[in-house]
Amino acid sequence: MDQLPIFLHIKDRKIIIAGDGFGAIRRTEQVLKAGAKALIFSQNPSTQMIDFAESIDIQIQDKAVAGDDLTGAALLFAADCDEDENKRLAELASIHDVPVNIMDRLALCTFVMPSIVDRSPLVMAISSGGGAPILSRMLRARLEAFIPSGFGRLAEFAKSVRNQVKQAIPDATLRRRFWEQQTQGPVSEYVLSGRDDDARKLLLNILDDHNANGDVAPKGEVYLVGGGPGDPDLLTFRALRLMQQADVVLHDRLVSEPVLNLARREAERVFVGKKQGDHALPQEQISQLLVTLAKQGKRVLRLKGGDPFTFGRGGEEIEELLSADIPFQVVPGITAGSGCATYAGIPLTHRDHAQSCVFVTGHTKDGHLDLNWQTLVQPNQTVVVYMGLSAVGELTRELIHHGADPDTPACVVDNGTRENQRVVTATLSTLSGRVEAANLPGPAITIIGGVVTMRDRLSWFNL
Repeated sequence: MDQLPIFLHIKDRKIIIAGDGFGAIRRTEQVLKAGAKALIFSQNPSTQMIDFAESIDIQIQDKAVAGDDLTGAALLFAADCDEDENKRLAELASIHDVPVNIMDRLALCTFVMPSIVDRSPLVMAISSGGGAPILSRMLRARLEAFIPSGFGRLAEFAKSVRNQVKQAIPDATLRRRFWEQQTQGPVSEYVLSGRDDDARKLLLNILDDHNANGDVAPKGEVYLVGGGPGDPDLLTFRALRLMQQADVVLHDRLVSEPVLNLARREAERVFVGKKQGDHALPQEQISQLLVTLAKQGKRVLRLKGGDPFTFGRGGEEIEELLSADIPFQVVPGITAGSGCATYAGIPLTHRDHAQSCVFVTGHTKDGHLDLNWQTLVQPNQTVVVYMGLSAVGELTRELIHHGADPDTPACVVDNGTRENQRVVTATLSTLSGRVEAANLPGPAITIIGGVVTMRDRLSWFNL
């Protein structure tokens, strides 16, 4: 390690920024965010610098930095200066024993500025020692993507209850174990969801339950997570975070293998999939299993294809959780209607074809479709039918019978967003025969309406 990474307290300290341009502006913003008093030195300042200084109510020093200016200064930054000025400032800082950073001139610096991931008060700094700043920025970008923005709020919350936890658990080892549990459990999830009051109440209840040997009984939680239509790149950051901390995963058959493989590897997996006439577990038993596992103190991931609240029966499951007083979270997923249509090159609405869109389920009841047919045959409308592959024939016949034009464009998107996606396009009168000939395995959605004609122009775009 060639450099010592440290964090400096510069609140109310004088910081000198010399230069003009975006680099100097960026340095000024950073030191002000840390509570410092910034002095900007810029000879013949640009309009950009003048506007910036006015926006933060700072008077620009229209001159070069002199020795007297460094009296009492904590740091000196130089950015966007010419080479002679850079060398002069480095020498001046050395004479006055002020740490100096000169942008893109490592040899003249006594300290370097890292790439920063800011989740204040939680701050992470990544540095290559000035040798490969691009790599530092790339790593920062990855961390930015995977570290929730709410982690700063979580750090503030932990700080606010630190003394209470210390009084309740005086032993340092047991206290560390306690914090490890809470930063990966329901308390932290409440905070990350913006429910600080619920988090505080739950944490205090946990402390009250703290038994004689200092061990804390684990509290279970359920995550209802939408896994999207299949492409793992469509998962939300929040979904991925919860998937990575689950103890048990209950998943259905609509969850693709690539998505399922992103769940925590050590987690137990339980298949609870359902398809026409073949239920691995009835819905009532799935809901009860969620409660049972959570009461055992486990973090239970209910991973669903698409979105939990769009034909996913998530509402039924949370009713059971509410009745049992089980903490839970619901994470939306990209629903199949949207995701599959997009990957097939079909906009669900378009000013020339459809000003409304209707989602319906194609599951049959007692062997027949039970839909409001008159609602589905309205003009300038897109109809998206979920889980209706086996009933395409009945669907198209009933629509035509209730007044739909037999030449209405229609298609079936099979395994949408996945590598084996297939799209069968036709009209209402020909769709059933083409789907039967294609022998599609499912899962699939059916799209009906003028927007299907857009596929010829948009499907070239490889999503």
